[in-house]
Amino acid sequence: MTRGRRPRQILGVAGFYALAGLVLLPTAFVFYWMITLSIKPQVEATAYPPTFFRFGVTLAGYREVFTKYPFLLYTWNSLVVAIGSTLLGLLVGLPAAYSIARWRQQGLALTILVARIIPGISYLIPWYIFFRKLHMVDTFGGLILTFEDVPADLEDAALIDGCSYLGVFGRIALPLVKPGVVATCILAFVFSWNNFLFSVILAGRQTRTLPIAVFNMISYEEINWGTLAAAATMITLPVIVLALIVQRHIVTGLTFGAVKQ
Repeated sequence: MTRGRRPRQILGVAGFYALAGLVLLPTAFVFYWMITLSIKPQVEATAYPPTFFRFGVTLAGYREVFTKYPFLLYTWNSLVVAIGSTLLGLLVGLPAAYSIARWRQQGLALTILVARIIPGISYLIPWYIFFRKLHMVDTFGGLILTFEDVPADLEDAALIDGCSYLGVFGRIALPLVKPGVVATCILAFVFSWNNFLFSVILAGRQTRTLPIAVFNMISYEEINWGTLAAAATMITLPVIVLALIVQRHIVTGLTFGAVKQ
């Protein structure tokens, strides 16, 4: 029986990886095309039919990104906005989530859920008017502005031992939901890093982020595909590296609480 199972297990594993590779093939091709396009001369980048493997190599697109555009400024702005948004979200969201879960504030939870369901573009005009009144357009402040599985018995025991609710939150609740918090931080950073809609409206010349940089590289006369692909590659690469480094935390956080003991 053991010898019969082993070939079936090998075939099952091989079939799984083959299916996974087939599903990921379109995504991998998009990244491959973006990277190769960034190192092609303009003539070959616009050639038809396109060349996928044999082509000339040039770094002119990458040089133009740094010489023609303030790309380092855009990168710094994206870092400030992404890190600031993540920290502010945690500062406000963690105590709110703990309060909702601990005292079963279903009305507040429903209000937040409805606010999240509404498309973000619906808030764009009210936010712009609000920040304009506060003189916060073209500022980092304008761009910057999961606890159900924590056993209540642990919190009650800590309260009996003399802990305040703030102490229970910091010493009991946060360590227990650390995987979910880490996953939330990562996803919040990625979403803020890639945000385009609010940046294009609320950001000015000195606070533009990387997605705006790519948008500004498209002109009416022509599209320099090499430069555009080079900028897109440098924007995407940090997010991919971050996801590969912390993928274990993402999976753990997203499955946190899926199974109850």
